[in-house]
Amino acid sequence: MDHTALELIELGAVFFGLGLLGRLAGRIGLSPIPLYLLGGLCFGSGGFFPLGDIGEFTSLASEVGVVLLLLLLGLEYSAAELITGLKRSWMGGVLDIVLNAAPGVAVALILGWGPVGAMVMGGVTYISSSGIVAKVLSDLGRLGNRETPVVLSILVFEDLVMAVYLPILTALLVGVTFFGGLEAVAISLAVIAVVLVVALRYGRFVSMVVDSPDREVFLLKVLGAALLVAGLASALQVSAAVGAFLLGIAISGSTAHNATRLLEPLRDLFAAVFFVVFGLNTDPRSIPPVLGWAVVLAVATALTKLGTGWWAARRQGIGRLGRARAGAALVARGEFSIVIAGLAVSYAAVPAELSALATAYVLIMAILGPIAAKFVEPVARALQFRRPSIEPSPSAGQ
Repeated sequence: MDHTALELIELGAVFFGLGLLGRLAGRIGLSPIPLYLLGGLCFGSGGFFPLGDIGEFTSLASEVGVVLLLLLLGLEYSAAELITGLKRSWMGGVLDIVLNAAPGVAVALILGWGPVGAMVMGGVTYISSSGIVAKVLSDLGRLGNRETPVVLSILVFEDLVMAVYLPILTALLVGVTFFGGLEAVAISLAVIAVVLVVALRYGRFVSMVVDSPDREVFLLKVLGAALLVAGLASALQVSAAVGAFLLGIAISGSTAHNATRLLEPLRDLFAAVFFVVFGLNTDPRSIPPVLGWAVVLAVATALTKLGTGWWAARRQGIGRLGRARAGAALVARGEFSIVIAGLAVSYAAVPAELSALATAYVLIMAILGPIAAKFVEPVARALQFRRPSIEPSPSAGQ
């Protein structure tokens, strides 16, 4: 069979299969991320039905998927909202880093993966999945709850941490010197500061440049700008993902809203390819040896996220049920954890087992997160019933 024809058949089978997996995920009420990863494991090296060479397209498509994921995440916030969220949540954000990065760092050091592996695993276990959290809050009708702004503030803080963390990680993976690392951090902080200033003072001009009444023109301008900024950011060792995120912040108002609606289908398509590619690059035979550690990390970091959300919500005067909901909402891990692990694996700076551990961990947490968010309230009510206590009225904090 002609090589191009074979590639088209395989690519069509991948997209169609992703559609079936996405529909199945919707039917059972879970995020499709675990199923996409499982699909990649089945069709990658060591899987049941290894695919042929469609690597060139899927590799580039997965990079575009990361750019779109972060672009749309940035479109959700304005620069003013980011700064306000940072002021409100910085203490909870610091606690979030300490509690949730520590288990990943500890396991990496125990397994002998060194400082770079520890930094990678710390990021994998630290960052919650904004996409899964947002979908769960929407599906459960909790967007108007009093604890939801607390959850969103912590997510905003995590996104800002990623804007600094990813350039540092990239510098370490490349193997730069200590002074080279300091230079990368300085460039990253300078770029972030400039973008925030531009977004605060001149965001309307950025929006005017990319805006257009014609949907086709608008799509081409927004997507082109995102890829340009991501490429330039990557050239400056700031990380393409962070560049796209900062561009999203700079676009505001109705332009951001329209761009989100227009780009969501593209984001979903290319993000699905990204998760599949990560699965394709992970040998499923390498997962069983690290599955025990993945379960340990899942239990530990589910509890630490619950503690983070509980503490942050308590500081805002929210009742016990609201605190429990806030903590459970943060449990899910997903796209960012895979982005971090994928970045490390692409530079071959960490053992192959790290990819397997990250995959198993995200599979567990992407399933556990929505389940915890859904059932935390009845469990908390049952515990509260067994142990009577004075609980504020719903209007006062639930």
